[in-house]
Amino acid sequence: MPDLKDIPDAVRWRYAAGCAAMLPALYDVTFREALGKKYGALEQDIWMEIGRMIQSIALDCSLPVMNAQEIARTVQVATIVLFGPEYGGETIDLPNNNAVIIVRRCPFLYHSYTLAADHERTFARCMALTLTAVPLLNNKYTARFVRTMCTGDRQCEVKIEKKPEPENAAAVKT
Repeated sequence: MPDLKDIPDAVRWRYAAGCAAMLPALYDVTFREALGKKYGALEQDIWMEIGRMIQSIALDCSLPVMNAQEIARTVQVATIVLFGPEYGGETIDLPNNNAVIIVRRCPFLYHSYTLAADHERTFARCMALTLTAVPLLNNKYTARFVRTMCTGDRQCEVKIEKKPEPENAAAVKT
């Protein structure tokens, strides 16, 4: 009789991650029309919660989040943990304690194409996840999308940078 232990971890991970990455497109195709305008708001709440999972992964695995470079790498690693190695790219350190997450392979975009879902909606999911995760990892930082594959760019670029200081805080320092 087959047993779960007979299936290598890498194979189990590949199937679990593939299923997780396919679910957004499946739900979109199945429920968006029936729920109408409510669907977008409900879906955003789900992806914000997944952003909170990135914080949990960072805490549980002691991933560093002290500067933009560490935050970018932690977001990338946690996203791979959640959705598998088909999510691919790199992080690039920039001057002035900034960093960029470059995404060249996106399983969400791939599945939206294969299931004939509206791939431009993929951006709303990614944005909700990332804009929730980054300040939870370190509330001094924020994320800004520079390029996105789901809107036609050849790769995604998400800049991680320090939040600007409020104007009144700058006046107090002088």
